[in-house]
This record gives sequence, structure tokens and C-alpha cells, in this order.
Amino acid sequence: MTLEGNVKICDKGHTYVKKSDCPSCPICEKEQKPETGFLSILASPARRALANNGIKTLEELASFSEKELLAFHGMGPSSIPKLRKVLVEKGLSFKGES
Repeated sequence: MTLEGNVKICDKGHTYVKKSDCPSCPICEKEQKPETGFLSILASPARRALANNGIKTLEELASFSEKELLAFHGMGPSSIPKLRKVLVEKGLSFKGES
């Protein structure tokens, strides 16, 4: 342990320091961030929340309400306006919105 946190090594061999017990490797997360598309505008926890719930497309995203999305572990309220904007640009909306 260092003053900054615990030194960890991920399955890919990356060494990093984390203060929390969160197992995600920041190096792997950076490598996995899409360069384009709606997932590219989100922070890693929100991207993982969508992926863990099988949401890969805007059409799949539109089948959920804001409340349902916010119930996902890792999805925070700051992601909702970003996602709403992308949906509106494509003529879509969250479930229950018109």
C-alpha cells in the first residue's frame, strides 16, 4: 500500500493504484473507451452500467426510463442529460417520454 492507495495488477498485467476496492483497471478502461458513438460521451462507470444491462444501441437505450437507468449500479444523474440529447438528435426518447 502507498499513501495514495493500494497497488494492484489487472489480468492484463497493468499496474495501477486504487484507493477503493473497485477491481476495474483504469488503463484497461481507457483502452476500451469508444472513440465515437453515444457510449464515447459517458464516463467508465456509466458505460459499464449500460453494458452490464445489455444496452448497446440507442434503440435499446430508448426502451428504458430515466428511473430504470438511474437504478443501474454506476449510472449517475449527470449521464441522463447527455443520453437524452443523443436520443433527441436521433428522434428517440426515454421510455415514458414523448
